[in-house]
Amino acid sequence: MSTTSATDPKKAVLYRMVMPGHTCPYGLKSKSLLERQSFTVEDHHLKTREETDAFKAEHGVKTTPQAFIAGKRIGGYDDLRSHFGKTVLKEGDTTYKPVVAIFGVALALAAAMSWAMSGTIVPLRTAEWFIAVAMVLLGLQKLRDVEGFSTMFLNYDLFAMRWVPYGYVYPYAETLAGLLMVAGALMWLSVPLALIIGTIGAVSVFKAVYIDRRELKCACVGGGSNVPLGFVSLTENLMMVAMAIWMVAKPAMH
Repeated sequence: MSTTSATDPKKAVLYRMVMPGHTCPYGLKSKSLLERQSFTVEDHHLKTREETDAFKAEHGVKTTPQAFIAGKRIGGYDDLRSHFGKTVLKEGDTTYKPVVAIFGVALALAAAMSWAMSGTIVPLRTAEWFIAVAMVLLGLQKLRDVEGFSTMFLNYDLFAMRWVPYGYVYPYAETLAGLLMVAGALMWLSVPLALIIGTIGAVSVFKAVYIDRRELKCACVGGGSNVPLGFVSLTENLMMVAMAIWMVAKPAMH
């Protein structure tokens, strides 16, 4: 399987698994990435396990796909991304992408709800829904893996350290409070819930990050996340506190 014939700097040779019943997704991603970088791709399909094993043995690699540019082996999909100067997250690297996605969708949903109700985007109502929807989405992330969340949560939450079941209760409490605030129902329940868990959370995060100077992963988007504990988690908790206070103060302003 010669790869040295392609010496054109804008021509790439790609070997990827395309078997009956299985097409390697990273092979498809590699081909797409090369084409987006204006490369002509000489696309070789490894159609059997035997072909794949022979290719790995010939080139001394453990995985496919493998891309070659100007006769030089670049590697797999992540290696290609690095080659083109794109960000590649390694295991354990921190990222804010999950939080950006959640808050972005929450804002979009809040704006859509305001438009559906009023035919326009009402800033104050949109802000209220934004916080409430964000609480629901963040709670949902925690509910995906309550066990994993509670383990991470125990690293820094002051109340959970003293009463372990709180780590299991928290995701349900946050989600319920958010749902009730979206509906504008049972304020006697949602307001205390948001105020209590938000205050405990804010104090816990502030102590862990800004007083004790600990470097921890945030449980705000669920267990196993690589979001660093700090500003995001503090903001999440302060938003809950602000929303609870606003829900109490709003009726008195009318």
